[in-house]
Amino acid sequence: MDHETADSLLAEVLDAIGEAVIADREFLETTMTGILARGHVLLEDVPGTGKTLTARSFAEVLGLSFRRIQFTPDLLPADITGSNIYREATGEFEFSPGPVFANVVLADEINRAPPKTQAALLEAMGERQVTADGETHPLPEPFFVIATQNPVEQEGTFGLPEAQRDRFMLKAHIGYPSAEGERLLLDRRAERTAQTPSVGRVIDGDRVPALQRVPEEVTVDPRLRDYMVEIARRSRRDDRVDVGVSPRGTQRLFEASRALATLSGRDYVVPEDVTRMVEPVFAHRLVLTPEAEIRELTPADVLDDILGSVAVPAVTPRG
Repeated sequence: MDHETADSLLAEVLDAIGEAVIADREFLETTMTGILARGHVLLEDVPGTGKTLTARSFAEVLGLSFRRIQFTPDLLPADITGSNIYREATGEFEFSPGPVFANVVLADEINRAPPKTQAALLEAMGERQVTADGETHPLPEPFFVIATQNPVEQEGTFGLPEAQRDRFMLKAHIGYPSAEGERLLLDRRAERTAQTPSVGRVIDGDRVPALQRVPEEVTVDPRLRDYMVEIARRSRRDDRVDVGVSPRGTQRLFEASRALATLSGRDYVVPEDVTRMVEPVFAHRLVLTPEAEIRELTPADVLDDILGSVAVPAVTPRG
């Protein structure tokens, strides 16, 4: 698939999702960037802002199979991945796939389950496979997780382990709709009998892998690669940070920047692609010191300071 075709399809996808999800275009583009770059996306916000609808809409528009897993305190790892079941008729154990065996898996309210259950997704997210009793089972292609998370201040939630957070390419915040958007929600509700709006398929699911290959052809100037590395390394040296960005995080910034360039109709990355992706890709990977938290600093504050301290390379855009 060439860049022109990809650009046209991606615009159609975002327009279709925008018909169902009341959210700003930048949020939808950020989420699409993660999917385009074969990454997993973490959506964080208070309940009722449309996180679940966003995940379902992306699956429907992209023509992909969809499964929703409601994370609860009593959810077990096998409830996610599946398990071997004894069949009396054959006298043998047979693997029964869990709901993780789908193209798009919605891990709804992932931080309401304890860490052991959250960790059941680690292998699936990292290796795109599930191992049960020593036997490995590949997951469908494409495969990505869209997890929703309520802020940790909400009662009954568990913070995601660092290893789990690092598996998510980026974290996005949907936020509350504008007054006009919230009024549109009421107007839409008044005009239909169904509780949830539906969207139509824009492309067939078997074309999604071809769409995801397009960013692989996007060029990144060596000076921009140095820029990404320097931002990541400064996060590790900052005295307000206990745990900085991992090398995996640096790679994800590279991949997300290429995907955003594709979304913008370009076959090359510009500095603005990198700076726009730094917070979504890096912020959830940072662990601040207790002193920084007492001062009510956020990872976004730290990243803003780092970006201000690193010279943006002078890269000439190509026509």
